[in-house]
Amino acid sequence: MGLRQFLIDAWSWLNYKSVMVDAGRPGSQAFPELAKTWVPPHELRRLAAYKVLAAYDNNQAGQLSAAAGDDAALERRELGDAANLVDTALGYLLGSDQQIAVAGAEHADEESPEPGATEAAAVQERLRKWAEKELLTLRIQQAERTAVLLGDSVYVLAWSPEKQRPTLRVYDPGFFFPQWDDDQDEDFPSRVHLAWELPEDEDAGLKARVRRVTYELGPISEDGSVVRTYPWEPGRASKVTCYLTDAEWLLEDLKRGETLDRLPMDKASFRVRADGTELNRLDLMIDFVPVIHITNTIPDGGEHWGRSGLARVLQALDELAATDSDSSAASATTGTPIIGLAGARLPVDRATGRPEKLKVEAGAVWQLGESGRMDALDTSPQLAELRARVEHLLDRIAANSRITAAGLGTLDAAEVPSGYAFQLALAPLDALIGTMRLAREHKYRLLLKFVQRLYQAGRAEGWAAGESFSARLAWAPHTPTDRGAVLEEVVTAYGAGVISLETAVQMLLDAGYPIDDASQEVARIRAKAEEEAAVRLAEAAARRADPEGAMGTEDDPGSAEVGRMPEPVGGRGA
Repeated sequence: MGLRQFLIDAWSWLNYKSVMVDAGRPGSQAFPELAKTWVPPHELRRLAAYKVLAAYDNNQAGQLSAAAGDDAALERRELGDAANLVDTALGYLLGSDQQIAVAGAEHADEESPEPGATEAAAVQERLRKWAEKELLTLRIQQAERTAVLLGDSVYVLAWSPEKQRPTLRVYDPGFFFPQWDDDQDEDFPSRVHLAWELPEDEDAGLKARVRRVTYELGPISEDGSVVRTYPWEPGRASKVTCYLTDAEWLLEDLKRGETLDRLPMDKASFRVRADGTELNRLDLMIDFVPVIHITNTIPDGGEHWGRSGLARVLQALDELAATDSDSSAASATTGTPIIGLAGARLPVDRATGRPEKLKVEAGAVWQLGESGRMDALDTSPQLAELRARVEHLLDRIAANSRITAAGLGTLDAAEVPSGYAFQLALAPLDALIGTMRLAREHKYRLLLKFVQRLYQAGRAEGWAAGESFSARLAWAPHTPTDRGAVLEEVVTAYGAGVISLETAVQMLLDAGYPIDDASQEVARIRAKAEEEAAVRLAEAAARRADPEGAMGTEDDPGSAEVGRMPEPVGGRGA
């Protein structure tokens, strides 16, 4: 069955799937939940695409095709290739570590630090403590795997009065419904819905409901006369604030046409905070929407959604699953071949009087007559061809996904003539990870800026008013680094005076050396150098105070050599 209309959009790479046939109501057969009246029609293709990708991740693509009418798909063998691609890409994206870095903090321990360096170092330390308490590394793992698989992921920040810090949560992008204003050229939506359905609970007496959490920017007062000065912009008055609404609707109360952005407020049941505050347009005292949308790729012009890491190889994964299924069937006939007998005396079942079925097993003996013959069907050539096709498909998937055979670990080391050739083999992977990290760079800067602003809005101790510091998430190298070569380069460059100590330590940190904080490491190196210099000065002063001891004695003529001053690092000319 083909498409009823030719459609090109962010999910047109899925048009070959039967569940995406109807551009208006995709997945209505396989995903009946998408037919709910509250789901906006223009969001259906995106939600159906997420469902399809989740099925591949859980080895359920065959079940998905069967639900769409292909009964033969239930016999498909799926061996985790899709999940392996996602996990491999995720591992390279994240690297071995992620660190929060604030611009200027690396200069805080210098003898004459730059203006603002000390404050930047203090903010960096606070942000890292926040990241540790909020399990930021775990949250990143959760969000980024979803982003690599589905193309999108969502973070939501909120100020917790009990914890006295911002909290960070990860949401499924299928719950995320931004409201874009077509009349304005906006980088970020001014209104965002997070919505999902709550099933019926007969034991608790609860009916099926839909919950909607809305963040919306709006004027502080209806007439726009009230202004507010936010601590991150002390010299500027603002008329805008962010409102939070958290409500539920019974599904039976919703009529056709009452979609997510048109739910009747008179039938809403608003949630209540622990302190008794009703969450109906609650003023959050901030001028931004604390929701960060992560995309796996840089969106095309006019688009807001990312693309899954499986997008370009999904059909190849289907071919691989089909070939694996054929290979399994062929291996069954190869290991236990089909045998034709002629002129054989078959044993007879005494109870029924019928010939018994013969089984091909070790130790079986069949009596054949003078003209008897046994022929076995040899399917091993077909099995070898199918296995060769599996290898071909794996190579094709590795190339088209840009993870490469070297990145997947399937490249034979004997095929790599040199380290330079191996680097060339990894070049597509390097480009892929560079693009993926670039797509996330600004969003993580935004997240860390929002964290600072929520601390300021919550009047937390130690967070003074002022502009937010520029903070970023620093990723570790995604491929192994030759530490010996980097160390030699650093020693040579620093010894020649062409790089500073801060740059040298940062190079070692990027190479994977176990350095927790570059600025603290620089301070320790300098403190040790000053201590050693003080010891040398003390020894020199002691020798000047005892010149006869410095000249040596007859009994120990080498003592003068032992007490001699060491040469300067750069030689006598230095």
